[in-house]
Amino acid sequence: MKAAVLTQFGAPLEVRDVPDPVAGSGEVLVEVLAAGVAPYAAEVFSGKRQYPLVPPVIPGIGGVGRVVQVGPDSTRLRVGDLVWCDSTVRSRDDALTPDITLQGWSSRGEGGARLARYMHDGSFAELMRVPTENVFPLPATAGENPARWAAVTVHAISYGGLLAGGLAAGETLLVSGATGNLGSSAVAVAFALGAGRVIAPGRNQAMLELLADRFGPRLCPVTLTGDEAGDRAAMSVAADCPIDMVIDLLPPSAPSSASRAAAMTVREGGRVVLMGGVGMLGGDDLALPYPWIMRNSITVRGQWMYPRSANVGIIRLIGSGTLDLAPERTTSFSLAAVNDAIAHAAAHGSPFDRTSITPVDD
Repeated sequence: MKAAVLTQFGAPLEVRDVPDPVAGSGEVLVEVLAAGVAPYAAEVFSGKRQYPLVPPVIPGIGGVGRVVQVGPDSTRLRVGDLVWCDSTVRSRDDALTPDITLQGWSSRGEGGARLARYMHDGSFAELMRVPTENVFPLPATAGENPARWAAVTVHAISYGGLLAGGLAAGETLLVSGATGNLGSSAVAVAFALGAGRVIAPGRNQAMLELLADRFGPRLCPVTLTGDEAGDRAAMSVAADCPIDMVIDLLPPSAPSSASRAAAMTVREGGRVVLMGGVGMLGGDDLALPYPWIMRNSITVRGQWMYPRSANVGIIRLIGSGTLDLAPERTTSFSLAAVNDAIAHAAAHGSPFDRTSITPVDD
């Protein structure tokens, strides 16, 4: 098969012939129809983000495909099924605290690194080997535009964060990083889940206007200045009601003060979910005040990726039209043009701007 291979950090991906993967027991072989390209993929492949990928590796974070082969432990999947392949692979020998690797992308700790050495390659290829429990059936309509459905990668992450925070219908949510690719997804998913109001802070006025145009008066944009106290006050005023939950999805380049300003707008008894990259590349710690957390009964929770059940939930939201993908702009590239796709994704990371690779078009 053909695959895009990262041979070393800082080098372009090479499209080459590699051996077909072989699925063993507990695994499924999938023909990849579409794989999303993250806006920060160029930072990963350059080494800037310091992800624990070990070249040579076929990268890629999940994808849409058709089942080619199933293992003996699969009782529902059939060859030819249209499926979503989740990249969040968990070890099977610890139900409470499993090690995790993001197949073809990243991992956590030594256990995750060991798992990554086995489940090494991702979705930038014609075929992909996936654990059986990471394969989820898609509605037949997804086959009409697999590249658009590759956005499940983005929406599942924000959905997982909203599940972790227990967002309830009618609640007010503040999305820190709302003008980014992932933050804007959280805005869309929150409204699909019935949020009463979403506060969207950001510095990019054009992106704030885009969000306001799409979601109407329940979306409250806030232009940030970089002054921590002033920004916190502005976000609170824009909400015009208690903020029940804050989800932080800011990138590594953002200062911790921006995350802190957003987090500290939450009401007494509120929840804060941290999912972004602040501090991953150095910089100050978040440093939320102990007395404020304790005296206001604040729940602060970190969340990396999402539980397996989130895949089913987000597929249902999209399949029912409750989360509408139609307004999203999807640009597709062939596998041979993978480096063009990476450059395009880096230049088009605005809200609802997606980039996909479609290997079967080659």
